Amino acid sequence: MAKVLVVAEHLGGKLNSATARCVSAAAALNPEAIDIVVLADDLAGVAAEAAQIAGVRTVRTVANPANAHPVAQVLAPQIAALAAGYSHVFGPSTTFGKDLMPCVAALLGVEQVSDLMAVEGSHVFKRPIYAGNAIVTVEMPAGSAVVATVRTASWPEAARGGSATVEAASVEAALPTHTRFVALAGASSDRPDLQSARRVVSGGRGVGSEENFRIIYSLADKLGAAVGASRAAVDAGYVPSDLQVGQTGKIIAPDLYIAVGISGAIQHLTGIKDAGTIVAINKDGDAPIFEIADIGLVGDLFQILPALEQALG
Repeated sequence: MAKVLVVAEHLGGKLNSATARCVSAAAALNPEAIDIVVLADDLAGVAAEAAQIAGVRTVRTVANPANAHPVAQVLAPQIAALAAGYSHVFGPSTTFGKDLMPCVAALLGVEQVSDLMAVEGSHVFKRPIYAGNAIVTVEMPAGSAVVATVRTASWPEAARGGSATVEAASVEAALPTHTRFVALAGASSDRPDLQSARRVVSGGRGVGSEENFRIIYSLADKLGAAVGASRAAVDAGYVPSDLQVGQTGKIIAPDLYIAVGISGAIQHLTGIKDAGTIVAINKDGDAPIFEIADIGLVGDLFQILPALEQALG
């Protein structure tokens, strides 16, 4: 019978919703137990949040000053030590998980399953390839430990209302001295996180410039939405790379995705294929984005967006 250990992602004392999506993937195994491990220096708040996820048996906490920052080389040995007794170790297919889980797999001596999107059996899974144009079935050797990143866009958040036990875990693992946290350089924003936001407004090459991108920010603020961008907009220098949506950026699944001035290259569509409602605004009526959009507006974005904002009040 499967026993799954889910690695919690958190930042600033808040649990990332990707963790609850990993629990949904774990539940698809019909396991004997699902446990969550939280590694931090001060973890009371995060552990309490994790304990409320339905279906979780135990939240195992590892308090260590070395865990104050999510450095993969520091966290991985501790997770590998805790993995004893578990058949599966899941982490989110976010920047955090993509950095961490390969290290865990290497320490456990197994190959990683990436972007798990469906469970066919205890060791049989489906994942996308070729920019999402094909789905491949992956089968791990029977009896081996499974280390996987979960494609969070393919799974709903597990319900809240659980009451898991929170317990401190004792870990004996040699932590590296050659890898250490120095500083975090990142843009601060009051807008929602792009990967977990329920509403996203993205701009593409059609926005025209970094200065013009203010119209995207304005609409996003009106909707309480996160801001995204196509690779073309990032390459043109309109916005930083951490806003890029698509195959080489972030894979997202918001309830509402508004694509402004984005033609719809396959690499971009890969990142939004699981979105709820897709709204496309583009002056080119033949743009590929309209083939997958639920609502399409053909016209000048510099006229449509101000009118839309005014209609929103």
